[in-house]
Amino acid sequence: MMGYGQGNQTTGGIHFRLRARALVVEDKKTLNKVAYVNLDIALSTLLIKNKVVAELEKTLPGVYGHENLLITATHTHSGPGGYSWYTVYDITTWGWHEENVNTIVSGICNAVLTAHKTKVSASLQIHQGTLEAPLTNINRSPAAYNNNPASERAKYKYDVEKQTITLKASAEDGSPIAALNWFPVHGTSMNNWNNLISGDNKGYAMYLFERHFNGNSTLPGFGKFVAMFSNANEGDVTPNTRGAFCFDGTPCEMVHSTCNGTTQACRSYGPGSNVDIYGFESAKIIGEQQFVKALEQFNKANEALEGGVNFVHTYKDMSKIVVTPKFTGLSQNVTTCSGAIGDSFAAGTIDGPGDFDFVQGSNSTKTNEFWNAITHFLIPPGPEDEKCQYPKPILLAGGRTQEPTPWTPSILPLQMIKIGHLYIIAVPSEFTTMAGRRLKETIREVLLANGAPSNLIVTISGLSNEYSQYTATPEEYVIQRYEGASTLFGPHQLDAYRQEYSELAAALQTGKDVAPGPTPVDYTDKLFCIQPGVILDDGPIGTVLTQPLASYKRGQQVYVQFQSANPRNNHRTQDTFLSVDLQQADGSWKVVFVDGHWETKFHWARKTSILLGESVATITWDIPEWAVPGTYRITHYGDKKGFLEKVTPFTGVTNTFKVL
Repeated sequence: MMGYGQGNQTTGGIHFRLRARALVVEDKKTLNKVAYVNLDIALSTLLIKNKVVAELEKTLPGVYGHENLLITATHTHSGPGGYSWYTVYDITTWGWHEENVNTIVSGICNAVLTAHKTKVSASLQIHQGTLEAPLTNINRSPAAYNNNPASERAKYKYDVEKQTITLKASAEDGSPIAALNWFPVHGTSMNNWNNLISGDNKGYAMYLFERHFNGNSTLPGFGKFVAMFSNANEGDVTPNTRGAFCFDGTPCEMVHSTCNGTTQACRSYGPGSNVDIYGFESAKIIGEQQFVKALEQFNKANEALEGGVNFVHTYKDMSKIVVTPKFTGLSQNVTTCSGAIGDSFAAGTIDGPGDFDFVQGSNSTKTNEFWNAITHFLIPPGPEDEKCQYPKPILLAGGRTQEPTPWTPSILPLQMIKIGHLYIIAVPSEFTTMAGRRLKETIREVLLANGAPSNLIVTISGLSNEYSQYTATPEEYVIQRYEGASTLFGPHQLDAYRQEYSELAAALQTGKDVAPGPTPVDYTDKLFCIQPGVILDDGPIGTVLTQPLASYKRGQQVYVQFQSANPRNNHRTQDTFLSVDLQQADGSWKVVFVDGHWETKFHWARKTSILLGESVATITWDIPEWAVPGTYRITHYGDKKGFLEKVTPFTGVTNTFKVL
């Protein structure tokens, strides 16, 4: 799985489905159009976007390219991995996974094509507000945030962004079409003990919003109304609102996030109960709070977006940006650094601690000499790297190797989109709270200076188009907690982004052409995967191993098991591995719940060894209060691989049971 960087966190089923959702906006006058894709996944990559652009070109030549297609990730940490060109982001998933790439690309293309083909004349309204209560996000690195100037911190009430922005799309007759929300919070309510695919808190917010308008009877992913919840400057923002504690209940040491000197026992906890081991309850609470606020904004939205549609895009080698004093406040130009990761990266965060003896807030390689000796032997940082990155103790000089591919990126996509007086900054990074505030303030000033309306709205879409870890302020960088250690291009990275996006913003507002910049190298042919594929599925596949009880009450859980086969044989995109079926008056069966519902869970596990190929699927259904009383059954769908690698579908069906 992708998010926490732990090789032993492998997928074992589905909590609820991940989805790609798209909103296409076309200017009636100029015919300029943009496609905004909200991807229910850890991060967006150019490997994915390149393939999406190529596929869309086959169906809609010349319509969507890198310039007017924005792909942003919700940042759930409970999704699949293996879809980046860069080694650091694939190594804990044992390489790239082509089947995951194909499924993601297919989902995005389907979303964009559906949005394009169903365009109608519409109006857009927007609402700005704050989500202050109930508590939905807190800062997970206050020691770093507090190193920002006191005068700057005094301008803000909180050490995290509480701003929430909701865009409302309505047809000419007033019927709702879509909602798009921005609010910064990590997708880490589900912790690194979880092994089920899950959309986490933002996924649940989207699920609730779509169910609100599409109705309970519409299966997830098939309704007309689409809700998108995007991230913003969430780099140092956690949904685990109870804070970080040691296992004995005492608070963690704040600067290094340790308990008795180590990080492993320091964990953050969400608003769920103490028995919420994996984070399901916390994800539900944080997701519902985002949904409730966004729905309130949606219903109140009456500020029309006016001013046309436009976009700008370029590529920049962020390891070689010369930054002027205008943006650094220094007396001379400075240059960004070759990409490098610091020791504190390996310490992890309070949302998911790392391994070994690394700690956050480390400014010396001597705190973990053994692992630094190994990584420096593999990829030795040069004296110029150490000087440029100071005070970061370099654990991995990712920009200094090309084997098997570069370990970290250098050439990154920078993009801005204008929809009326809404300006969206698509950043390929996780900006901390204050880093995002500085970027937005800079861009606002540039836009106003170039004729933008005074009521302009500027927002960040984080984790967009490619991934390059974090962007901290120079002051936060000095502290070298996780976010600073993950700021690849050195202490002046934020100022470099402020400089380069300022040029984009001016061009966007004035209509000036923007140079495309250096084309990123496509490393797909050099990617590797050392995880074996499916060898064989065996046994009486489809047989029910555990039948349901005769009857249940609403609020109870149905638990059944089947002899199964490896889900990797077929991801069953826009389909399901399970269904809860309700018997109709004429004796026929209607599917009323699938694996895209929050109320179901699909667990898969090997029954014996890989070679024998036997496995078990456990399906649970938490019966909601709104379930219709009647006669039900549960069906399991899948695909099995036999000898000679032939894959064939199978089905298993339980006995019937009553919901009273």
